[in-house]
Amino acid sequence: MNNTDKRILEISYAPLVEYGEAWELQKKAVLAIDSGEQPERLLLLQHPPTYTIGSQNHPEHLLLDSVQLKEKGIALFEIDRGGDITYHGPGQLVGYPLLKLGEESRVDLHGYLRDLEAVIIDYLASYGITGDRKPEYTGVWVGDEKICAIGIKFNKSKFRRGFITSHGFAFNISKGVSNQGFAGIIPCGITEYGVTSLEECTGRTFELEQVARELLPFFLKHFPYSPVGVL
Repeated sequence: MNNTDKRILEISYAPLVEYGEAWELQKKAVLAIDSGEQPERLLLLQHPPTYTIGSQNHPEHLLLDSVQLKEKGIALFEIDRGGDITYHGPGQLVGYPLLKLGEESRVDLHGYLRDLEAVIIDYLASYGITGDRKPEYTGVWVGDEKICAIGIKFNKSKFRRGFITSHGFAFNISKGVSNQGFAGIIPCGITEYGVTSLEECTGRTFELEQVARELLPFFLKHFPYSPVGVL
């Protein structure tokens, strides 16, 4: 994207949104963005305890039955993003970038994923934490523990070349989140590595809205839009 011709990016933050509501919002926004009815968007939010199973579709990686899910108050959705099973819950910052890809140049879908990882890696570096990638997996890691999961859907445009992105990243912030719902799944089907959070890595306490505000400049570094909206 040419820095002298930045597109508008509508930013919003919500403290807590049911997963199904956010999913429907994404679907409607993708259609509106594609048709030009609204600008591209970045949704930043938290979800109540929820498991989502992506297109790799490995239900065996869910370790709880329906009774246990109800007892724990964890919702379950089979959804249309890439990837395997993951957990969303309070204390985790979820970001849904709804962006147009491929209008100006060749579509680089892998590059988009690497740019999302770079946003989190750069943010972690601002707190002296070394975030990294693992070649065989998507997401961001601190050592052998995942701190941010990424799962994307590329929606083919009906009106122009390219795609509209949906779904996004799940960044573990609060100390408890890595020990909550992740115990009931094999996260992303990965058995050999663990899960961590920003608070565990820094020894500090964070408010989710604070992290959303701090993360935004790093997002705009890799996705140079003109932001509108207030966090």
